[in-house]
Amino acid sequence: MGIPTKKLHAALDMLAAIEPGIAEAIMVTGYPDERISQRGYATLLRTIVGQQVSVAAAASVWKKLEAQLGAGCPPEQLLAQNFDSLRACGLSRQKQGYARSLAELVISGALPLDALPDDDEEAIAYLTQVKGIGRWSAEIYLLFAEGRTDIWPAGDLAVQEGVGRLLKLDVRPSEKEIRVIAERWRPHRGAAAIFTWHIYAKGFQAI
Repeated sequence: MGIPTKKLHAALDMLAAIEPGIAEAIMVTGYPDERISQRGYATLLRTIVGQQVSVAAAASVWKKLEAQLGAGCPPEQLLAQNFDSLRACGLSRQKQGYARSLAELVISGALPLDALPDDDEEAIAYLTQVKGIGRWSAEIYLLFAEGRTDIWPAGDLAVQEGVGRLLKLDVRPSEKEIRVIAERWRPHRGAAAIFTWHIYAKGFQAI
């Protein structure tokens, strides 16, 4: 479900009141659009499908998978396929392993996507049980599919670069440094992350 536009803008206004660089950047680039993904298994499976390939290639593989498995690629249908049938859809051996890991965890109830823990770190721990889903992918899922407002993907290079631009730093700050910097942005770090991607895409440079 993501963070709704109205809530996203309100959070950025609150951040702008305490961070002059954010206020300046909003004036120059405007507000970002909301980014929303559907909650649940299919979104995580699409994340796996899309790893290390172009958007167009990922869309092609997904289309073939749905033609083979049905809408949303139900986990039971995925597990019923053999290697060759999934390979014909475009899934490598490695991605098949990841996809099967996800499907098995969902079916067994070990990954309750409709009832993940409210604590963000606990939710990340659940999601990273899936082979192929690392911390960054888990954070992106929680931010855009669940709309969790304080997710902070500090390992993302564009987020690091965006923070550097907002604060007029001479060099891109490290993951460790932006974790410290963003403490003052709680509980709106999710909005801050979305804004860093926005200004990075816009090519914003503070004066």
